[in-house]
Amino acid sequence: MAFNTPQELQYARSHEWIRIEGETATIGITDYAQDALGDVVYIDLPEVGTSRDAEAIFGAVESVKAASDLYMPVAGEVIEVNEALIDNPEMINSDPYGAGWMIRIKVAQGVGALLSAEAYAAFVEEIQH
Repeated sequence: MAFNTPQELQYARSHEWIRIEGETATIGITDYAQDALGDVVYIDLPEVGTSRDAEAIFGAVESVKAASDLYMPVAGEVIEVNEALIDNPEMINSDPYGAGWMIRIKVAQGVGALLSAEAYAAFVEEIQH
């Protein structure tokens, strides 16, 4: 099955996407991740002002099938949380790259081992087989 993997984003092997705009980045989970989880019923997000290292857990998402930790693709300080997801976590399923974004951060340092859209799509293809 082909999943939506927008070209302008970068991806982590833990299935988060990141859109970096200057010193600010928006983070969410990929179309593949939301599909694998199933219907999202709850999300736990960090407080604004929280700092996390790259690959550190920043929250969790729960679905009818499973619960999964969320990992920071890059280090940074949380500057905004998508409060709409608290009451409407299903937006993660319906629009993972738009209304389903999770946090915005101020990027703390250079971007590490992120994947391009093509590399992430190849990675997903590999883990599906």
